[in-house]
Amino acid sequence: MFDEAAVEAADRAARIWEAGISGPIAPGSEAHKTAFCRMLLDTHNPYKPSIIDWPVLDEESRERLVSLPIWDIAVQTEGKARQRVLSYAAVIEDPLLRRAVELDGFEEGRHKEVLANLVEAYGISLAPEPEYRRPRDPEWAFMVTGFSECIDSFFAFGLFALAKRSGFFPSALVDTFEPVMQEEGRHILFFVNWIGWHKRNLSWLRRPLFGAKVLAVWILLVWERIGIARSVGNTAEGSETAAQNNNFTLTGSKALGAVDLSPAALIDICLEENERRLSGYDFRLLRPHFVPRLVRFVRRFMRRPRIA
Repeated sequence: MFDEAAVEAADRAARIWEAGISGPIAPGSEAHKTAFCRMLLDTHNPYKPSIIDWPVLDEESRERLVSLPIWDIAVQTEGKARQRVLSYAAVIEDPLLRRAVELDGFEEGRHKEVLANLVEAYGISLAPEPEYRRPRDPEWAFMVTGFSECIDSFFAFGLFALAKRSGFFPSALVDTFEPVMQEEGRHILFFVNWIGWHKRNLSWLRRPLFGAKVLAVWILLVWERIGIARSVGNTAEGSETAAQNNNFTLTGSKALGAVDLSPAALIDICLEENERRLSGYDFRLLRPHFVPRLVRFVRRFMRRPRIA
């Protein structure tokens, strides 16, 4: 039997956190490292995927879920993320930082388990999973995963809110996934603070190299997403298998295209949800800024959504 009070308390604890120190927190300081590590550790939600009670769906809702071309890539993305994050944790010497990164990896693995249980519950077929190999450069792999989540989570927050507001999925199913979405917010907040702290603790000689590494990651991710965007809707490859290989955010937005919403309105929802999900954590921690700033710039050239 579920203890609703305990579930609500755990959910609240995962969303609201403040460092137990006064005054400013200087990026790169010991206090900064302690704060962003404790944020992740203290806000961990101890839910167990194995006891999630998946709601019974009517046939129409189930067909919507099954027809989404995202499940293979979603499961595989979380499997890769777990391997990459834990590989980086294994080379960290600082005990507190290592514990936090290990928890990050554990939660990525738990997301994969949640998705695996969902597809089993609703009879969704998956392609065989690839072997998740240990990366040669754990730090590079950790950065690729972290910056990927900064991009994808921003848009996923908006798409998730849209699915909930529009009734595209039953509210019971949306609520079941809510802890996973909030965990992604915690992960990107932890990651951008790690970036800020790590860079400031490198020697002056190594900082330019790290900056070049960050730039290289962004170029890789932008290039990948340009390729993905070109492949979406490509009728020459319009098979179910090809669709399954698309990025979660892009295929998710395409699937939700049945909802009448302008690109400008979707951007507004993404910005609103990104702010809402991160607003409960100590304001002195760094926030993801690249994607929101870029989207706000693009948004300036779009018409305001018409109010119905």
